[in-house]
Amino acid sequence: MSTGFFWHERCFWHDPGAIGVFASAGAYRQPQPASESPESKRRLKNLLEVSGLIDELQVIKPAPAEDADLRRFHAADYLSRLQTGDSDRGGDAGDCAPYQPGSLDAARQSVGLAIGAVTAVARGELQNAYALCRPPGHHAEADQGRGFCLLGNIPVAVMKARAEGLVGRVVVLDWDVHHGNGHQSAFYDEPGVLTISIHQDGNYPLDTGAFEEVGRGPGRGANLNLPLPPGCGIGAYDYAMQRLILPAIEAFAPDMVIVAAGYDACAKDPLGKMMLNSRAFGEMTRALRELTTSLCAGRLVFIHEGGYSEGYVPFCGHAVIQALSESDIEVPDPQNDEIAAWGYQSLQAHQRDLVDDWRHRWFGLFKSSGETHDTPV
Repeated sequence: MSTGFFWHERCFWHDPGAIGVFASAGAYRQPQPASESPESKRRLKNLLEVSGLIDELQVIKPAPAEDADLRRFHAADYLSRLQTGDSDRGGDAGDCAPYQPGSLDAARQSVGLAIGAVTAVARGELQNAYALCRPPGHHAEADQGRGFCLLGNIPVAVMKARAEGLVGRVVVLDWDVHHGNGHQSAFYDEPGVLTISIHQDGNYPLDTGAFEEVGRGPGRGANLNLPLPPGCGIGAYDYAMQRLILPAIEAFAPDMVIVAAGYDACAKDPLGKMMLNSRAFGEMTRALRELTTSLCAGRLVFIHEGGYSEGYVPFCGHAVIQALSESDIEVPDPQNDEIAAWGYQSLQAHQRDLVDDWRHRWFGLFKSSGETHDTPV
């Protein structure tokens, strides 16, 4: 089995329109292109072509998502509003989720990529997979779009796979610099899906992402937020992965791990204040691949999310796909060593103390929630 690469040109045609054209923006904000553009994703695919790595992957272009799949997560009236706007002049799907006519086709295709990747890996047709989704999905909620996201790519794909009996227990790890509120809301009551979000504290959305949001009812203990302070770098992310995220995944014992792969925690991103380089994303991927190989037969799926540095996202994505596919094709990143040498890249005491406190509190909650799996403490 090999690594699948799911993409479609239709996703690049989504046009969020100009930011500043809505009345809420105020009279003095000159319209400007939205940060979420096709360029960073298109450049990633182009880099895969030029390096030759794409030739080692199984390139697949699945069908768009069907209405029945979308309705497992999204409210019918929200889908109807999206359709009406798409057929007219577009608009804003909720909170900072602008779109133009034709965007709904791209969003359906984006969900279709996620469904195709999750389904193929769950069925054993691929070892693992990467889906180059656009528009992104991790902020979309059942009844509204948020943060450039129109439809919930991962929630829809997970709900479909579980409904068809392809997977039972699933971990969704979101390392986008912004909180994965959409994943959290989709599975907040669900004990069979562990949602983990490592993000910049107090970025977007402002009303979600605290550690204390641990799940509700039967899902209590199956939501883990790591709201890191701004300025965290390679040392903090590595410590959080090794000390809490990987042990939490192992304790949950999933059938599949899905990564919401945003690259806006990189040092070059205009919408985040973290300091990762492309090598750090590759190392996190290798750690996940090693864990899932022993834990769930290597069933690991990456779904592309945010990342707004058109020049640097391709290096980050290539490093992830190289590590995921265990390829020898490496693209030199001329900024890797420079970023790694920046001040405060090493683990800071306050960062260590935060992660240690979260580990103690979450594992205590997880053990008391009725889970029967062995929990490494």
